Amino acid sequence: MSDEAPTSLLDRLSTEEKIALLDGQDFWRTQALLDHGVAAVMLTDGPHGLRKQEEGGDHLGLADSVPATCFPPAVGLASSFDVDLLRRVGAALGRECRANGVAVLLGPGVNIKRSPLCGRNFEYFSEDPLLAGELAAAFVAGVQGEGVGTSLKHFAANNQETARMTVSAEVDERTLREIYLPAFETTVRRSQPWTVMCSYNRINGVYASQDPWLLTRVLREEWGFSGLVVSDWGAVDDRAAGVRAGLDLEMPSSGGSGAARVRDALQAGTLTGAELDRAVGRVLELLERAAPGLAEPLGVDVEAHHALAREAATRSAVLLENDGGLLPLAAHGGTVAVVGEFARTPRYQGAGSSQVNPTRLDDALSALRSALPGREITFSPGFTLATDPGEDDEELRAAAVAAATDADTVLVFLGLPAAAESEGYDRTHLELPAAQLAVLEAVLAANPRTVVVLSNGSVVRTSGWVERVPAVLEAWLLGQAGGAATADLLTGAVNPSGRLAETLPVRLADTPAVGNFPGEHGRVRYGEGLLVGYRWYDTRDLPVAFPFGHGLSYTTFQWSDLAVEPDGDGARVRVRVTNTGSRSGVETVQVYVHDREASVFRPEAELRGFARVELAPGEAQAVEVGLDRRAFAYWHDGHGDWFVEGGEFEIRVGASSRDVRARATIDLPGDERPTPLAADAEVGEFLAHPVVGPRLRERLGGGEWTRMLEDPVNGQMMRAVPLVRLTRFPGFPLAEDEIAGLTDATGGRVH
Repeated sequence: MSDEAPTSLLDRLSTEEKIALLDGQDFWRTQALLDHGVAAVMLTDGPHGLRKQEEGGDHLGLADSVPATCFPPAVGLASSFDVDLLRRVGAALGRECRANGVAVLLGPGVNIKRSPLCGRNFEYFSEDPLLAGELAAAFVAGVQGEGVGTSLKHFAANNQETARMTVSAEVDERTLREIYLPAFETTVRRSQPWTVMCSYNRINGVYASQDPWLLTRVLREEWGFSGLVVSDWGAVDDRAAGVRAGLDLEMPSSGGSGAARVRDALQAGTLTGAELDRAVGRVLELLERAAPGLAEPLGVDVEAHHALAREAATRSAVLLENDGGLLPLAAHGGTVAVVGEFARTPRYQGAGSSQVNPTRLDDALSALRSALPGREITFSPGFTLATDPGEDDEELRAAAVAAATDADTVLVFLGLPAAAESEGYDRTHLELPAAQLAVLEAVLAANPRTVVVLSNGSVVRTSGWVERVPAVLEAWLLGQAGGAATADLLTGAVNPSGRLAETLPVRLADTPAVGNFPGEHGRVRYGEGLLVGYRWYDTRDLPVAFPFGHGLSYTTFQWSDLAVEPDGDGARVRVRVTNTGSRSGVETVQVYVHDREASVFRPEAELRGFARVELAPGEAQAVEVGLDRRAFAYWHDGHGDWFVEGGEFEIRVGASSRDVRARATIDLPGDERPTPLAADAEVGEFLAHPVVGPRLRERLGGGEWTRMLEDPVNGQMMRAVPLVRLTRFPGFPLAEDEIAGLTDATGGRVH
């Protein structure tokens, strides 16, 4: 980058040079202007590991990238509920980017898990926007603290892979504001990512790449984003419209097509020079930000990063069941039969643009043999990972049963094959492969002392077999150190501490988006509205296999002394947690808010804060979680803003959305903003308005019309008539042109 300040350099560039800077130079690099000392910089894939294409590799770099630490993907990291861990993982990734001359790591992905069928769920954090936002903000801070940028993605409403390039997400603003935008907002406000990546899809008919409401009004004017907006690779529809809307950089290189569209728009006057300069200035600012890090590459301690990946993996796995204390495995005892090809051939990351070439790879089978030298470990693959296993199933199953029959404990490793979930397409069901389930059934019949270890990047159905399995470890996709981490957890070298960042449903038919996913004829209706994930299951009181936030430990905890106190515009929640077991462990305190009486629909309860606490046996600690005003607010369409409706709120603290350990209430004052009245508002809305209502009653004068409107039988029907229409009824004491006089200078204006 030139030593000139961006504004000075901008003034020196010709129009053609400015246009060139808005397009990529190739697949991964920005455009260089060598005559001005402007070098190209590289943006490349993450988010759970660096995927930098080797020089001369395949076009996308999917099969040929430099070795890099493969950390657990977001599906695992989210279950840690560990903000500090995400910051440390981010910092490690930042250092690896610096070592490889990368300016921007393309991640994290914070899209909400609307449906468990989304093929890219392994790359996203959660079904809950607060959890996703807290973790993403920490991740971004970690990466950027090392002088490397991030790209918060995919902005916005990219919740499926089916028709992802063109589908229109039909979603109302309140649902967008409360579910699909908050994780982006939290990350932008708190950590200011260097770039935000727009998504492929349309939102209510408008491509995200050219949506001024999304890219300028919300992102920049409301949230204060100061960085660059980059397209997802190939997301641009109308390049000139994108520049006007706030899309600064098109990637990859359009081969001159994008530049021609910008040039034509400038000549036609549909794009101004100021709009061009605005986008170019943001590109130059990005290059200036990246220059110090690129000038001073950092070294990488590969072993230290592998150790961090192992720690992250142990914190990501979730112990779902442990009946009878079958786990942890004792150091000495009878034979342990390990069944399942995943124990030997780990599935540790998803497929597609986030695929990392790991620096090394641990497998659980080898790690178990090292961790349990005093026990005999046998292995039977049980099934193959081939797409069409053919006649191998019966023979492999019989060998697994033979091994399990005489074993003290059986560890069955099951999961989704790589082809079952990937960027580019969605799943069609939640089932594990039939061959794997057949092995499990046969093993259970031979030996009920069976532990299941799952390897999957998105939810699988457990109902039908989980009821007969004493212990289940949901290991998700745990990255390159996942095998050793799994052994750590199964043997008790590490106490499980993961908590589910998404609900495990009983069956696909129970999930929120059934009938509204993946859409048809180019549109997908977000018909479930606010009821995504646990908000759906808990509000509708549906049975689930395992609830959001659930996770067991090898120790036990007692909760006591809940206190909730007003704190400024919000509240402060305190609860005492005591480790009542015999080993150290981590408890995750989750704080949910329930609005006891609301004038609008609200979910049963919503996660508004959380905190991890690590305690030694017998140790107790007061855990404190702060709730700001936003924790009690909903998006008010009439005000176009967040709104707190005064009254009593119930605070629920618990170990999951359904395992509530204590409750308390708090009264909060409401926001004193009279709701604007629409021109065609019902007369009942006018009467209920705190300012306009008394004025209208005065005009009605307590006569026949007042009696009709307040009649216990017919009043409800009458109050549902728009006031403007009622003024046209014979004898009504208010004329249509007098409505404005009721509302002027009141804050209750008709709009």
